[in-house]
Amino acid sequence: MVRGHACRPGHLSFVFCTDDHLLEINRKFLQHDYYTDIITFDYSEGNCVSGDLMISIDRVKENAFSEGVSFENELHRVMIHGVLHLIGFGDKSPDEAEQMRKLEASALFQLSASQDLN
Repeated sequence: MVRGHACRPGHLSFVFCTDDHLLEINRKFLQHDYYTDIITFDYSEGNCVSGDLMISIDRVKENAFSEGVSFENELHRVMIHGVLHLIGFGDKSPDEAEQMRKLEASALFQLSASQDLN
């Protein structure tokens, strides 16, 4: 996925935690007082994509249930979402959010297709 955006993968660290822990991180580093599924700390240099991706397993479970998808599918989507942020894609505006969803869907499809080959 990273190479498809003219980038190369560097060090990616996925940290899985609780809602409460990620809320604490959100308050401390972003001054946001709400739950979120992922916070991404970007350490990329040039076209080398690197960072820490902190994911709330509690949020992933709840999102999967509310969206009617499997936990595994939602976890993969959130991981992809974080990597897309590291590549440089945003999701603040409606247009950015729409593009992000399309890129997530494309990456999930590619992942699913590669798993079907195994």
